[in-house]
Parts: sequence; structure tokens; C-alpha cells
Amino acid sequence: MELLLLSNSTAHGRSYLEHAMEAVTAFLPAGGTLAFVPYALADHDGYTDTVRKALEHRGVTVRGVHTTGGLDGADAVFVGGGNSFRLLRDLYRTGLRDALREAVPGGLPYMGASAGTNMACPTLRTTNDMPIVQPPSFAALGFVPFQINPHYLDPQPGSTHMGETREQRLTEFLECNDVPVLGLREGTWLRVSDGTATLGGKLDARLFRRGEEPRELQAGSDASWLLSAPAAFDA
Repeated sequence: MELLLLSNSTAHGRSYLEHAMEAVTAFLPAGGTLAFVPYALADHDGYTDTVRKALEHRGVTVRGVHTTGGLDGADAVFVGGGNSFRLLRDLYRTGLRDALREAVPGGLPYMGASAGTNMACPTLRTTNDMPIVQPPSFAALGFVPFQINPHYLDPQPGSTHMGETREQRLTEFLECNDVPVLGLREGTWLRVSDGTATLGGKLDARLFRRGEEPRELQAGSDASWLLSAPAAFDA
């Protein structure tokens, strides 16, 4: 499978996808048609227009699946960020989850950002989002066998906030699931191609595994071993 899994689509002070545009344009077929999945936000037309403005001047034709009805004629698919629960609910509701699970292993390039990156994992369980709706299942698309936590935030030294840190929440996940979790910081991504996985962007990633201390994976490093790492949920 060909995957580009972005932690985020917007970065402070930069336009939509600008921070990762070189990786995005290298990933998308030149002159191709991109099927955009806007279901993570409520305004499907407005969201699609945002993506269109970012990409069409680079030779990419953007079509929202909410108007075309599916993936027919697409050279790639982009699942945008927003609320992961709403996104997964609508993937089930529209039948697009099954269509993606057939098309992407069959060769259709898949790009996700934030919630769209969550969808590429086996389950929704490592999202940061509030469950504003209830999908039929937490089972996502499963294009990679491990979990990703987009927008990963490091604990702030000296903070008096008494809530859980992101690291604590992911450690709780590992108490119930024996699955690697890759924390992607803002402005980073994972590129999967021909059985290899490479970390992109300028910041390192944070890797969590049950029974081990979290560790850093350097930007630009090969993370292909994650594609064959054993995973056990509810374990």
C-alpha cells in the first residue's frame, strides 16, 4: 500500500498543508484526481473547497466524495482531519469504509491527516477527540497494524495542570492493549511505500510499547519494523 499519514494539516502561521506540501505533491499522482473525504467536519462543501484551493494550482483535481458518491475515477484519496468519531461513523454510514478497505490494498494511494491518519490504524482507541457521536464500532481501516497518536504533545515541565498528559493516556492504553503506538508530533508524518515506513518532517516521533519506557525515533529514520510488529487488543 501507498500511504502518507500526516499528524496535522494546518500549522501555525502557514496555509493549509503548506508545512508538508513537498511530501504531499510528491505523493499525489501528477495531474490526477483526488477523492477528498470531508466527513470529519460538518461543512463538507467548505472543507472540500479548502483542500481544492490548496492543491488545484499544483495540478491536482479535487472532488468531494459527498458529491461524487465514492471513489470512482480517483487516482488517490485524502481523508481529512476533524473529529475522528464523526468521521468513522460516516465512513460506516456511507459504505466508504468497505470501499476504502478494498481500494487502498488494491493500489489506490491513501493520504490522511489527523483524524484521517487515525483511520489508517486498526482502531479509533488512540484518538485525542471527544466522542461527539457514536460510530457502530471502533474498528477503523487497519492499513497499518499499529496505532498512531497524531498531534502528540510532550509534557510541559513545571505545569500545574492536574490533568493527564498524553504520555499517561497512551500508557493507560497499553495497560489494556499490547500494540505499539507511534506519537507523531505536529508537522511530522509517516510515509509507507512498498513495505517500508519512513518518518518525515523535522521532529522526532515518540514510540510507546508495553513494558518499555517510551523512546524517540529520529526524523527520517526507517520504521519499517512497525509494519510487522505483533499486536494484541484487549490483552
